[in-house]
Amino acid sequence: MKKSLVIAVLFIVIILVISASLLIIINNNNSQASPLTVIHYTYAIVNTYPHDPNAFTEGLTYADGFLYESTGLNGESSLRQVNLTTGVVEQQVNLDSQYFGEGMTIVNNTIDQLTWESHIGFIYNKTTFALLGNFSFTTEGWGLTFDGKHLIMSDGTSNLYFLNPTTFARTGQVQVHDGNTTIVNINELEYINGDVYANIWQTNTIAIINPQTGQVKAWIDLSGLPSEKNSNPNAVLNGIAYDQINDRLFITGKDWPNIYQIKLVPQTNPTS
Repeated sequence: MKKSLVIAVLFIVIILVISASLLIIINNNNSQASPLTVIHYTYAIVNTYPHDPNAFTEGLTYADGFLYESTGLNGESSLRQVNLTTGVVEQQVNLDSQYFGEGMTIVNNTIDQLTWESHIGFIYNKTTFALLGNFSFTTEGWGLTFDGKHLIMSDGTSNLYFLNPTTFARTGQVQVHDGNTTIVNINELEYINGDVYANIWQTNTIAIINPQTGQVKAWIDLSGLPSEKNSNPNAVLNGIAYDQINDRLFITGKDWPNIYQIKLVPQTNPTS
């Protein structure tokens, strides 16, 4: 009698194990069969504004009615406050020629600016542009943005790094991907309504990224912009800024003569 009971219990256990395994397989298959739908956008130009055609744009952001811009190239790197409507540079500080300016962002009353290969960043007073200090990091510096709690930095790889905005210590990182495809050459960044918008270097695309998972939620195809016809091969799309109050999205490129305010338009038949 006892032996029959043991056999019955073992049979029930085996059935339960098999059932659980089948459920796991079914769930995995369902996950693979139903990948995240990635949205594809094109654009419409809402407004066109003048931009210094000698500004090698590496970082761009908008605050208090002005554009703030970081420019690159050794001997030409700067931090600027720019009048959006006229393109006039209202305030500027130049970096020493040894530094190649890169991404920048505003954190409360300060501006943080990266350099490319020097492993150093600079901290400025937002109002006066007075240099307040510097910070170091181990990777190259490409793009920089602020989500209200963390600095988010790119270095040209597939990674986004999260930094403490006070100590600049790295607190985390995610790898950017579109499904199973790793996305590299992540450049200028802008944090917009919970997502990270990222220029992909040497392409005409911007990726909209979930910063928690690294998954690309959408792509913006900016092919055909007038300034894209610039004959300079280094004059690539780079520079994203967002006016939160008025819901305005601005984009530009390195040495482009214009800044464009654009509206996103869903693509009905995306090619990729």
